[in-house]
Amino acid sequence: MNESCLAFGSSNNNLELAPINSAWILEGTPIARNCTISTNKDGTSVALIWDCTAGRFNWFYDVDETVYVIEGSVLLKDANGAQRRVSAGDTVHFPVGAKVEWTVDKYIRKVAFCAAPMPKPIRFAWRGLKAVKRLSGLGSASSATAMFGAK
Repeated sequence: MNESCLAFGSSNNNLELAPINSAWILEGTPIARNCTISTNKDGTSVALIWDCTAGRFNWFYDVDETVYVIEGSVLLKDANGAQRRVSAGDTVHFPVGAKVEWTVDKYIRKVAFCAAPMPKPIRFAWRGLKAVKRLSGLGSASSATAMFGAK
């Protein structure tokens, strides 16, 4: 394995201030920080460590985000008013377009995996390419057997 393709880090990276949009803050003076731990080559996805002190604020998701809570907890309220507390060890997926109210009582620290969704034309092209590979025999033999009953 080529060692240069690996990147090592620590969850204790120095986090830098990443202020929450002031128009989103509903209560308190939450202080948010983050540190990027990886980005893919085409820049469509990123993984980061993020933390925040006490406060209540809205968050509007312009990318898909999946989080794993490392420390602390937060009460999340979705656009329909449904609420759920998540804490260390929990995971949550926020789809692009979601609006969620966060209430951090004391502190939260998470790992976030963010990805920009592919535009529809590219998704359709990607699915089409996969189908062409299956039909042309470039896919697995088992998929050809399943599709055509070939032996």
